[in-house]
Amino acid sequence: MRTLTEPKIVLASHNKGKLREIQPLLTPFGIACVSARDLGLEEPVETETSFAGNARLKAHFAAQAAGLPALSDDSGICVDGLDGAPGVYTADWAQTPNGRDFTTAMTRVWEELEAANALFPRRAQFNCTLCLAWPDGHDEIFTGIAPGHVVWPMRGVHGFGFDPMFQPDGYDQTFGEMLPDQKHPLSHRADAFKKLVSGCLS
Repeated sequence: MRTLTEPKIVLASHNKGKLREIQPLLTPFGIACVSARDLGLEEPVETETSFAGNARLKAHFAAQAAGLPALSDDSGICVDGLDGAPGVYTADWAQTPNGRDFTTAMTRVWEELEAANALFPRRAQFNCTLCLAWPDGHDEIFTGIAPGHVVWPMRGVHGFGFDPMFQPDGYDQTFGEMLPDQKHPLSHRADAFKKLVSGCLS
């Protein structure tokens, strides 16, 4: 496992929300984070069929382009009753001609579970795979999981994506009903980041 010693990395994402979420996690280690958007980097086409594959693709692309270590993540929801779908295609399920619509995507998940007569509780998990890549081609991969089940109807107005239909194990609220301070420690991204800290930042 390689230790991150560089004082600056690039976040291989154009998502401003991810930068706001990740920078405070890196600050205690004296690491500054700049986004791919701020550096004017392109976003590579995600052609892989696994979370790790897409995370690696994005991290190595940014590391090579910026000449800095790069951190990327690929994430999604995997529903047992749909053989793990939408999985790596989570964002694709929300895509419409007018942009992403996660209400439509959640409705599709539930309708397909109903059509399959899936058993209750309808188990699911959020997956987050982080890739920390260096310009020399080395990388480290960390996978985080948030286990739970999907519910219907959707509940809550907080969070984003599939949060209103996902109820984590041990709780009676969906991620969509939880305030950020309650949800974040339970999230798949927090789980993956703890592993990154233990492996590369400690």
